[in-house]
Amino acid sequence: MARRRFSTFNIICLTLLWLILCGLIVTKSTINFMTIFTIIASGIIVFVPIYKSKKREKDGK
Repeated sequence: MARRRFSTFNIICLTLLWLILCGLIVTKSTINFMTIFTIIASGIIVFVPIYKSKKREKDGK
């Protein structure tokens, strides 16, 4: 099954949405281990597929 590639617009929208949501988490909750863990885990979930897509695009696959 072929994966869809991320366009620059998709990457910008995802990044801005992630930053806004992280900002809401930081401002509305206390900073503790679970807050930091949630932000890091969500960053991995959001940015690893983008990185892989761009790496494949760069390699020409």
